[in-house]
Amino acid sequence: MATLNEGDKAPDFTLAASNGKNISLKEFRGKKNVVLYFYPKNDTPGCTTEACNFRDVLPTIEQKDTVVLGVSPDNVASHEKFIKKFNLPFILLSDPEKKMLSAYGVWAEKSMYGRKYMGVERTTFIIDKDGRITKIFRKVQPKNHHEEVLECLNNLMAALD
Repeated sequence: MATLNEGDKAPDFTLAASNGKNISLKEFRGKKNVVLYFYPKNDTPGCTTEACNFRDVLPTIEQKDTVVLGVSPDNVASHEKFIKKFNLPFILLSDPEKKMLSAYGVWAEKSMYGRKYMGVERTTFIIDKDGRITKIFRKVQPKNHHEEVLECLNNLMAALD
């Protein structure tokens, strides 16, 4: 499993997206910062809270020259249903083979009620326009995570001024 740190170059990827296209990180290089958030499963309580909170603050995020991309192992059809149900205005990426999840070190052993299993560790990466990881939020708590992300983006923008 990869261990990425703040300051590292973000691993590039190309994945099927909810907009019917393939999306690559390099598309944003030199143009936009990226909030890349990994979540376990569409339409589950924590993942829905996190996605809807990002939806609600998306205009503020976009003012900071930033896009939001969500990633889970769910297929594109599942993403499309999730987007429609909750009116999500950002792209969700599908990684059923877990290549990107592994490259970012978020496909990890988890434990629930003493049972160990492999799953997505809820994690968010803030990637700047140069493709560098400026912030990593590990073991994210969905309820107020969007506020942490906004604060980080505010700091990033202030550093650029």
